[in-house]
Amino acid sequence: QVQLVESGGGLVQAGGSLRLSCAASGSIFSINAMGWYRQAPGKQRELVAAITSGGSTNYADSVKGRFTISRDNAKNTVYLQMNSLKPEDTAVYYCNAVSDYAHVLYDYWGQGTQVTVSL
Repeated sequence: QVQLVESGGGLVQAGGSLRLSCAASGSIFSINAMGWYRQAPGKQRELVAAITSGGSTNYADSVKGRFTISRDNAKNTVYLQMNSLKPEDTAVYYCNAVSDYAHVLYDYWGQGTQVTVSL
């Protein structure tokens, strides 16, 4: 089992910045990759950014150049630095971890943190 706790959401004006944090605990040795997803009202949950255990990253086209995902292995924490925020970035952001235990993949989710970007 992996537990994920997010923090760092809030209200910010367009053009501003926020940093989200996701602390993992439990069977962290089994985690292959972690990422951030978001879900806006009336829309499907979408991948924002992901990072593998080897450090490879992947971003949605809509956030490339503005968001940066990183990880601190010593703290078992993944961060999402969000710059130049736009109103369309408003959503609930969820931390995700994919673990491989005995060759079976498991998905874990945090509780979500609200990000609201105002004009």
